[in-house]
Amino acid sequence: MFKNTISNLARIRQVAEVLLRYGFEDVVTTTPLRRLISQARRLSWQRADRQVFETTRWERVRLIIEELGPTFIKLAQAMSNRADLLPEALIEEFEKLQSNVPPFDTVVARQIIEEELGRPISEVFSEFDDVTLGSASIGQVHRARLLTGEEVVVKVQRPGVREKVRSDLALLHELVRLTAGFLQKQGLANPQDIVDAFERSMSKELDYTAEARSMEQFRKLYEDYTTFSVPKPYRELSTERILVIEFVSGCKITDKVQLQEWGLSPATVAENGMDIYLTQIFEFGIFHADPHPGNVLVRPDGTIVLIDFGMVGRLTKQQKYAFAGVFIGMARQDARSMALNFRRLALTAEIPDMRAFESDLSQLIEDFAMLDVKEMSMSDLADALQGIIYTYKLQVPGAVFLILRALVILEGIGKVLHPNFNTFEFVRPYGAKIIKEQYSRENLLTEAEYTGTQLLALLQTLPADVRQIVRKISKGELRLKFELVGYTTLLRKADQLVSRTILALLCVGGLLFSGLSLLGRYSPDMPYHRGVPEITWWSLGATGFLLLVLLLLGTRRDEK
Repeated sequence: MFKNTISNLARIRQVAEVLLRYGFEDVVTTTPLRRLISQARRLSWQRADRQVFETTRWERVRLIIEELGPTFIKLAQAMSNRADLLPEALIEEFEKLQSNVPPFDTVVARQIIEEELGRPISEVFSEFDDVTLGSASIGQVHRARLLTGEEVVVKVQRPGVREKVRSDLALLHELVRLTAGFLQKQGLANPQDIVDAFERSMSKELDYTAEARSMEQFRKLYEDYTTFSVPKPYRELSTERILVIEFVSGCKITDKVQLQEWGLSPATVAENGMDIYLTQIFEFGIFHADPHPGNVLVRPDGTIVLIDFGMVGRLTKQQKYAFAGVFIGMARQDARSMALNFRRLALTAEIPDMRAFESDLSQLIEDFAMLDVKEMSMSDLADALQGIIYTYKLQVPGAVFLILRALVILEGIGKVLHPNFNTFEFVRPYGAKIIKEQYSRENLLTEAEYTGTQLLALLQTLPADVRQIVRKISKGELRLKFELVGYTTLLRKADQLVSRTILALLCVGGLLFSGLSLLGRYSPDMPYHRGVPEITWWSLGATGFLLLVLLLLGTRRDEK
């Protein structure tokens, strides 16, 4: 069973021991992880001081994540955006996680740069600062100057980080496989899909050329904007492990004092920033997904600059219309419209009780309709929407949660700079613009063309599909496949019961044969031991072995 985990066995045992140390014995003892922990360790933990229980269960989850290292921290940070999967209390704990990692040796950073570029640093940079501008779990950033005179920053990936991430991802896959039943009982229906999505995200983050492409895409979209800028990536000097981009000077967008010293209006800066971000969401459908103050700079001329494009969100045209429709339905106090747009937005639109769903949305509308505009909070609305998504287990695109999170961050920035900042006032005109775009002549023609193409493709393939089905029916080759869902545990129990019943019958048969063998008449060649035929001893030995196996199976069942 553990042939796929031999290389990670020590690490998995470490994870199991950490879970026990923080009071999650149910995760270990009710899953195959229990086989990695000796009885002595379990007993010693049960007798230990349980001060860990003074914290909440969710706090202990965060402590475990912190102890397991950067890859697990990044997974938890990514999961903090998925309110459809996790309870709010756990999300709040995950938001506290910080992946602060000290920088690695600059000598190593120089070696990596030279290996990637295939030439000495002196042939590329006239200056290279050994003091890092910042450091994270994936890489660190240095300031430098090109031979042509341009100031740049160089992002360098940590040595061995790819192998470490791959090892941890393999471990995550194995842990999910071993604990899938327990996680599903806790309401996490698709843990393997979550790890798969995280793996894809990490693969992109480990490839700096993907970030360079995102930056170039944003530069093209905003090439005509005078109030917004994206640093230039130097693609010819960038690889999967290093990224060279234009250096940007400026202050954090929340540095109100500096903005005023430059003669800029903080309120205007806040309005421009929100306008830029809503344009990304509702017009282009691609947006910078991490707009915290450190990633939003302002130049002395008032130009807003976004940096760090490692996390970029995307919405399809239909998702964009559905997401906007949720806000438009709320503004119109139309719960049914909100419900329909939620269904359009969801990847799977299976809502068991639409009346209850609409009733909850109606209650949300009433709660916010009673508030004055100044009392409205994007944070409260995001929490309410995410609560409904979690309650009804709606599988919506991950970009939706990135947008809600970003809007909350931007509202916080806006309130620092703007005394009367209100996110809803900025969103409202975009709602009207989206409706106009959605029902425009061009968009309706595009939708009609797409529908017609799909219908034509169906009509083209339908005759061949029907002929194939009829042919299989006439030959008796048509097969129907049924899959029983949720019966795995019951079938396993039945299999165990049958196995033990067979062993018990064999034991009874062995005992009967042993008794009857004492009454048999044997040839003079039959050896005896202590007056009992040898065949009887062999029968008793085999029966004893079967009884031992039966007892071991019973003990194993009790441990489960």
